[in-house]
Amino acid sequence: MVTQQASLKRNGVQDFVTIRATAIIMTAFSLFIGWFFLTTPEVTYVVWKDLFSGLAMKVFTFAALVSVMLHIRIGMWQVLTDYVKSAGLSAAIQFFLNLIAFIYVVIGLFVLWGV
Repeated sequence: MVTQQASLKRNGVQDFVTIRATAIIMTAFSLFIGWFFLTTPEVTYVVWKDLFSGLAMKVFTFAALVSVMLHIRIGMWQVLTDYVKSAGLSAAIQFFLNLIAFIYVVIGLFVLWGV
């Protein structure tokens, strides 16, 4: 009998679901922004600021930022474990890409909540 145990290690099903969920969030955000540009006759600073001043848009954008970070973390881990055979090089590349993804989210938060 196999039992589930709490673990900090990666789980294939968890990674699969996370990749799909983050892809849905990023797609919804991209479609919304595309729709905004298509339906707004003139996008000015005031219109752009008004769009991002609402709490719902800030939460949606934050969810998209975190989704990008998680998508990068899992996707690059999968690619690096398949194609980079050197453990040290793989770890260094993963660290660098995770750092960039984290910095991306932090800068996004400062920009987003500064509006």
